[in-house]
Amino acid sequence: MGSKTNPTNRRRSPLSIIIVFGLCCFFYLLGTWQKSGFGKGDSIAMDITKKTECEDDFATLDFDSHHSIPIPDSSKPKSKMFKPCDYKYTDYTPCHEQDRAMKFPRENMVYRERHCPPQEEKLKCLIPAPKGYSTPFPWPKGRDYVHYANVPYKHLTVEKANQHWVEYQGNVFKFPGGGTMFPQGADAYIDELATVIPIKDGSVRTALDTGCGVASWGAYLMKRNVLAFSFAPRDNHEAQVQFALERGVPAIIGVLGSIKLPFPARSFDMAQCSRCLIPWGENDGTYLMEVDRVLRPGGFWILSGPPINWKTYYQTWKRSKEDLKAEQTKIEKLAESLCWEKKYEKGDIAIWRKKINAQSCKMNSADFCKTSDAENVWYKKIETCVTPYPKVKSANEVAGGELKKFPARLQAVPPRVSKGLIPDVSVESYQEDSKLWKTYVATYKKSNRLIGTSRYRNIMDMNAGLGGFAAAIDSNKLWVMNVVPTIAPNTLGAVFERGLIGIYHDWCEGFSTYPRTYDLIHGNGLFSLYDNKCDFEDILLEMDRILRPEGSVILRDEVDVLTRVMKIADGMRWDVKLLDHEEGPFVPKKIFVATKQYWVGSKGNDTSSE
Repeated sequence: MGSKTNPTNRRRSPLSIIIVFGLCCFFYLLGTWQKSGFGKGDSIAMDITKKTECEDDFATLDFDSHHSIPIPDSSKPKSKMFKPCDYKYTDYTPCHEQDRAMKFPRENMVYRERHCPPQEEKLKCLIPAPKGYSTPFPWPKGRDYVHYANVPYKHLTVEKANQHWVEYQGNVFKFPGGGTMFPQGADAYIDELATVIPIKDGSVRTALDTGCGVASWGAYLMKRNVLAFSFAPRDNHEAQVQFALERGVPAIIGVLGSIKLPFPARSFDMAQCSRCLIPWGENDGTYLMEVDRVLRPGGFWILSGPPINWKTYYQTWKRSKEDLKAEQTKIEKLAESLCWEKKYEKGDIAIWRKKINAQSCKMNSADFCKTSDAENVWYKKIETCVTPYPKVKSANEVAGGELKKFPARLQAVPPRVSKGLIPDVSVESYQEDSKLWKTYVATYKKSNRLIGTSRYRNIMDMNAGLGGFAAAIDSNKLWVMNVVPTIAPNTLGAVFERGLIGIYHDWCEGFSTYPRTYDLIHGNGLFSLYDNKCDFEDILLEMDRILRPEGSVILRDEVDVLTRVMKIADGMRWDVKLLDHEEGPFVPKKIFVATKQYWVGSKGNDTSSE
């Protein structure tokens, strides 16, 4: 039986119905009145609108975007797709090709120097990797082993078989550490040098190897924290420099001929010629004078091979005693005229040391170079003259400035900076630059966790500035080729004073190296620097040529410039993206990050991807 209080049994009273009906009518009439435009709220709003009228001001406002981030537009043409080059270009070196080289004189090795193709002859395609190409072995294993597929040339294994340069073992080459003038191995050779040269304590950091072969000297110096820059010509000893770079040793294709070396004055702490076959006594001593230009005051020069120890080897070298004795006498006199002091000669090795300043020796001022800029060297002819020492105030002062021992040298203020020799660079701006690059490199490592690991060994900075990137990324697992463009401020001397290595270069031309040389390429402001100087397409194709498959690119530049770079890179088998600057999305500079896809060529056809 239901309860008397059950609400389902109650009926609504007539009064409540009348109240609801009345409220509905009231709100309907109120809404109609407000819609007519004469409500109090609307009149107030209209007054405020009239008081804030600003039609004239809107004409001065700019609503256009100031960042040209591209918006996909199907009506616009797609990026140009670059095709692979023919397989015969697998090891293409644009400025050192044999066919072009043979058109130039052989005198003074002119034909082995840089001879780049004109614009109309530049390849507009992607250089293929050889079939079977593999990522190089990580350091230090990579020092001793190279994949045969990466450099499939056995010439040196036959030509230098008894000198233990390189051995072929199945699918790899092995480098035992031998050399023409160090039959007991590079380690034993360096140990002998260290009895005279302070290699162990950080006093010697940068070294130059002229006519380097496969660069075993540089390879074995690295564990002693000495960074050697090696070079050799592209000649009938096929793939010398290519082997060096596959091993993870700094090297370029180059020769000491008629053109100055692409380094500033006072760059290297040590230089050597180990049977490099450079005629040091010829051309009035021009070649030795060029070594003197790039050797730091107090630096060491090592000569092993002809004519040293000629009494033992004259028959092996098929030369007369008189000829070899005269050659060594000429070198001795040249060294003395350069203010070099002989410190050692035993067996196959002779070592000289350059004096720390000009006050400690007498030099004929008539022999000094007349030019005031010893660092203006790009395509400049070698001069038969002596580069003057920087002036000093006392006999104990090191000309050009004394350097701290490495690694303290890396972060210390370079003498060129402290002496105000680099325009617009002060001690304060140098220190600020160093701090900034530590921040930038930390950002790079967050986006690419391979940086700092053994995966990236050969690294290039295409616009190095003061070497801040290389200093911040410094590790015994890697080395950085610091390139200072010829159109950029000349900071390369300071880079060397930090204990780093580098080179001058014009990026409108090909770099003096083989394809697939670098694991990581970095560039800060590079494309802004070269805007309207040469085609971005040519620079990017050259970057692709020298970058390993699955290698990475990091560019830091203005967003407008990088969007143009991205449009080209989209057609190059690169995976690309644009990242915001460390200070946020509204900063007009961005970070371009790319990875080169893995693909190889195939013989007999065009090329095929893998």
